[in-house]
Amino acid sequence: MSMSRPIQVFCGFAVVAAVLFTRLGFWQLSRLSERQAHNAMVLDHQLESPAPFSALPPDTAQAHYRIASVVGRFDYDHELIISGRTRRGSPGVEFVTPVRVAGSDTAILVNRGWVYSPDAQFVERARWREGDSAHVTGYAELYSADTNVTNAKDTHVIRRMSRRDITVRIPYPVANFYIVAVGDTADLTHPARRGLPALDEGSHRGYAFQWFSFAAIALIGAGIVVRRERLSV
Repeated sequence: MSMSRPIQVFCGFAVVAAVLFTRLGFWQLSRLSERQAHNAMVLDHQLESPAPFSALPPDTAQAHYRIASVVGRFDYDHELIISGRTRRGSPGVEFVTPVRVAGSDTAILVNRGWVYSPDAQFVERARWREGDSAHVTGYAELYSADTNVTNAKDTHVIRRMSRRDITVRIPYPVANFYIVAVGDTADLTHPARRGLPALDEGSHRGYAFQWFSFAAIALIGAGIVVRRERLSV
C-alpha cells in the first residue's frame, strides 16, 4: 500500500535529517580522535626532561607544551600584568616577566604565576619580585591571536598574551613563544605557579552519542508514523 503524499514528505525529511545527524556524529568522533592524538603529544612532551629554551624547536607548533628551562636575569622594569585572572574562584592577576639571556638581544617572556588582586588588575609588583637571577622551569606556550591593543591606564597591564599587546610595551625582541612556570604553588615567596596543562577528551564523545541518537529518533519516528497510517486504513 502506497503512503500518502504528506507521509512521503515527512519520511523524506526524516531520512535526510538522519543522514545529516549521522555525519555530524562521525565528525564529532573525528574531533575526538584529533583530541586524543593531541593529548598523547602533550603527555609525551610533559614526560620529557627539561631542555634549555635554546634547544626547543624553532617551529611554534613543535615547541608547544615542551618542558624547558630558562636561565638569565629578570627585567622587572618591563614586567607585564595580565588582568582578570581567577584562581579557585578568587580574582587576581598573572605576572609576565621578560628574562634577558646573556649573549642574546631576544628576551624570553615567563608567566611567573598568579597572585590575588581585589579588582583583578592592580597589585604591588615589587612585593612579588623573586630576585634578579632567573632559573625557571615550565612549558612552552603560544601567544593568543592578535587583537586590538589593550587600552589601560597602566601601561604594564594587558588582558591577554597577544604579541601585538606585548611588542608595543617591550623595547626589544621577544621569543616566538613564552614559558609558563610550573612548580610549588604554596610558596608565598613567589606567585602561585600553574600546573601542567590538564588533559581531557572534551565533550566530543557525548556530542557524537547525541547526534547518533537524533538520527535513530528520526528513523524510528518515521517508521512509527508509517505504521500508524497503515493501521488506520
